[in-house]
Amino acid sequence: MTSPIKRVLVVGAGTMGRGVAKSFADGGFETFVWSRRGADVPGLPPGVKASATPPAEVPDLVVENVPEEVAVKCETYRALEAAYPPSVIIATNTSGLSLDELARGLAHPERFLGAHYFQPADVFPMVEVIAATATAPEVVARTAEAMRRTGKEPILVRKPVEGYLINRLQHALLNEAYHLIEIGAATPKEIDDIAKHLLGPRMCVTGAIEQKDISGLKIHATAQVALVPKLAHTGKPVRFVQDMVARGETGLKSGRGFYDWRECDAEAVAAQASERLRRVLAFLARELGPDRPRTRPKGRKLGA
Repeated sequence: MTSPIKRVLVVGAGTMGRGVAKSFADGGFETFVWSRRGADVPGLPPGVKASATPPAEVPDLVVENVPEEVAVKCETYRALEAAYPPSVIIATNTSGLSLDELARGLAHPERFLGAHYFQPADVFPMVEVIAATATAPEVVARTAEAMRRTGKEPILVRKPVEGYLINRLQHALLNEAYHLIEIGAATPKEIDDIAKHLLGPRMCVTGAIEQKDISGLKIHATAQVALVPKLAHTGKPVRFVQDMVARGETGLKSGRGFYDWRECDAEAVAAQASERLRRVLAFLARELGPDRPRTRPKGRKLGA
């Protein structure tokens, strides 16, 4: 039987990397960080060691969090394969790059997969575990088991679709939201209010698909016929969002985005959002946890 993952190396010590490291350290894993900052990485949990080179201790699992550039990631993988034996699993935390493209230059692509965390990485209770075309099933199973031991539920993505599950669903909603803002049908705040006070609470309770079973598929199917052809299907990113970024209006840290943040303390805003999220997730865990087994439907395959 394959031994469980015990030692983890996190590559990259930005906000996401530090959150991933905290997640494993809190789960009792021996955790290391490889960062260009060397040992001078702020905010790491006690016991987590950081260095400017791959540590001598051979990890069971590597979670890579370097910038979203294929060349940078592939260079990192070459260094990892040169430093460690082929038994080491390499997982990328990319949110949009093709896993198969990233795996193309690897000597052991069967040991490569995706491990997509959500921001803040140490707060959200789920993580996507994605198999690339060449990934060995045992690698997926060992990685998913390790995620469970950190307290996270792995979302298994069985095909390496670009964007995986969460980002595909999220961008489908955001693309329509940006379109509605662009044509003047709604403001950013009005759309956020709908997400916070209507879509969010309802999906917390019934999800997206189960809710349609509850409300009735006949009405839903009829609405799809009328509405889906009217949605924004341009196949291109919304122009005004791209223009905002080109002007440097990149959100909270720059002072401007959809909202004006110039008089706000950026760190305090981010910290408040994280704390509110923790409280909401704690509430949901109490309300929707395993103490409601009789109210949950059994999933089935389409057509069964």
